[in-house]
Amino acid sequence: MSRLPSLAAALLLTAGSLLSISAHADEARYNQVALRAEVSEEIAHDLMHVTFYTEAQNTDPATLAAEVTQTLNGALKQARAADGVSVATGSRNSYPVYDDKGKKIIAWRERAELRLESADFATLSKLTGEMLKTLQMGSMSFSIADNTRKSKEDAMLKSAVDAFKARADLATQALGGTSYKLVSLNINSGGFQTPMPIRMARGKSMEMMMDAAPPEVEAGTSQVTVNADGVIEVLMP
Repeated sequence: MSRLPSLAAALLLTAGSLLSISAHADEARYNQVALRAEVSEEIAHDLMHVTFYTEAQNTDPATLAAEVTQTLNGALKQARAADGVSVATGSRNSYPVYDDKGKKIIAWRERAELRLESADFATLSKLTGEMLKTLQMGSMSFSIADNTRKSKEDAMLKSAVDAFKARADLATQALGGTSYKLVSLNINSGGFQTPMPIRMARGKSMEMMMDAAPPEVEAGTSQVTVNADGVIEVLMP
């Protein structure tokens, strides 16, 4: 019988502890405010991308492959001779060409791509005009270099945090608080959209225009945004 009072006391102590923990949990959420700060900047594209392709047709697939390889190798040699231009081969596909009834293979068609990239727009524009003598242009696009993106994001991150702190101060003053504690803070960046490539029409007109006088290139910009989302706990007097 003497053990019952002790057990009851232990149960009361446990219940009291749980209530205390629950009270502290509720208190941790007291006067909490969710805030969001955002900074944006227009970043100039500093990389130019041009995709070329060669396409041919032949009744003999081996002859066709050799012809495409010869054209592609010549273009690769020409592109690699240009300073400051990165060169990479793209996709290469071969597929059959059927007769009007769609039953008999009458020839084979093959297409191979070559991709160039450079921060020197003038050099790549001039090279583009020269390469259009042997290749077709598939597309031209512009983007932001990785190093540029990283440096811009780092600078904007600090600005986003400063903007969040300013909003936290305003919220604290509006609630009549004396100060605040930072509960959580998440920083996200975005807005570096890949520009839609400019598709080029086939034909000699583009080749003649680029070869005679390569046009000045307007690379454009992308709007970059960094968000700072967080929660503060306002301390009241």
